[in-house]
Amino acid sequence: MDPLLLVGIFVILFAVFTVLKAVRIVPQARARNVERLGRYHRTLKPGLNFVIPYIDRVYPMIDLREQVVSFRPQPVITEDNLVVEIDTVLYFQVTDPRAAAYEIANYIQAVEQLTVTTLRNVVGSMDLEKTLTSRDTINSQLRGVLDEATGKWGIRVNRVEIKAIDPPKTIKDAMEKQMRAERDKRAAILTAEGQRQSQILTAEGDKQSRILRAEGSRAAAILEAEGQSRAIDQVFQAVHRNDPDPKLLAYQYLQVLPQLAQGQGNTFWVIPSEVTSALTGVSKAFTEALPRSAATREEEAPESSAAEEDAARAAEAAAEAVADAQEADPKGPRQLTPGLQEPSPFPDLDRKPTEAER
Repeated sequence: MDPLLLVGIFVILFAVFTVLKAVRIVPQARARNVERLGRYHRTLKPGLNFVIPYIDRVYPMIDLREQVVSFRPQPVITEDNLVVEIDTVLYFQVTDPRAAAYEIANYIQAVEQLTVTTLRNVVGSMDLEKTLTSRDTINSQLRGVLDEATGKWGIRVNRVEIKAIDPPKTIKDAMEKQMRAERDKRAAILTAEGQRQSQILTAEGDKQSRILRAEGSRAAAILEAEGQSRAIDQVFQAVHRNDPDPKLLAYQYLQVLPQLAQGQGNTFWVIPSEVTSALTGVSKAFTEALPRSAATREEEAPESSAAEEDAARAAEAAAEAVADAQEADPKGPRQLTPGLQEPSPFPDLDRKPTEAER
């Protein structure tokens, strides 16, 4: 083969290789540092970039997106001398590729060690119970310290989260027993409160029901009394409006006497002395008649005979009532005081007629 042809091919290949080394394409959200003759020259931006081959040295790409790093659990001693395992997660972002490459040798390792030391300082000032309940406080303190320390490294710490805090197994068992006792205590308190409320409500219900029953009974008694009062008043007004004579009252009195003697528990029954007067009045009411003329007497003869029969039957019924009363109390009427006579329920029957009435 011709040596000139070989030289030409070598020159062409060298030129193509040189051109390829002069062109650098950087993806989006990436950055690459360039050193010229061993000294920092510039940072390549995303897109098409040109460098001088064999003079400029292009370093590996640096990711500018937010990154998540999970560190392995670290033993931390609390204020009450208990060792707990704390697992953390860090969210950070590279903001200055030059500082991230030249200010720190390995920023990932540096952030991890800084997180561990800061976590020990923060948790060392808390007891176990406060450590378990103060995750937000620990996260904010860690973020403040890390953001201030990593600012000169070209790194911004966005968030620091604690994934888990694992106390020793014996402490876990003690905490579970304590929580179980607390829950049993709250359950007993709630049960007692429920029973107390139930008893109070039951007592209130009984009280209200008794009050309502008493009010109902009172209203019923008032209404019944008012009804009886109105009935008595109407009867009284009707009696006075119709102006009954003593004969009618005596007849009504005789009708009530058999009912008084029919009671099952009546072992003592007083027959007033006015019964004879009442019978006399009834007899006169049925036997006496106004004077009639001869023609009238002849026309009313059948009617008078029927009236006489009715009067006889009434007198016979009155006599039977008196006999029943005497059989109920053979000893006769009893008086509480000798010489005193029981007042008559019908004083009008014993009243002597005046001259005008005669």
